[in-house]
Amino acid sequence: MTQQQLAEKVGIKFQQIQKYETGANRVSASRLWDISDSLEVPISFFFEGLEGAAAEVSGPADAMPVDLMGDKEALDLVRSYYAIPENQRKRLFELARVLSDVA
Repeated sequence: MTQQQLAEKVGIKFQQIQKYETGANRVSASRLWDISDSLEVPISFFFEGLEGAAAEVSGPADAMPVDLMGDKEALDLVRSYYAIPENQRKRLFELARVLSDVA
């Protein structure tokens, strides 16, 4: 599949795909989900070799799904989070960090 074809499937310009590929722009979780869907590969495809990484995340083992981006609730939360204006998003992030420290 060409960059142009992938961009069309994802709904962005091919220049953005080039920027993702070169590392000039970061790929958001929701965009990575869209790309994996367009390529018909599981999200884990992009993280080959990191099988043990999920187990190293701090916190209770049952608090976070093993396939975080395969969890619909987590994906909905990420999409909603990035729909919030940036200044409010930063404040929400800090609130979430404080709440997680208390829990």
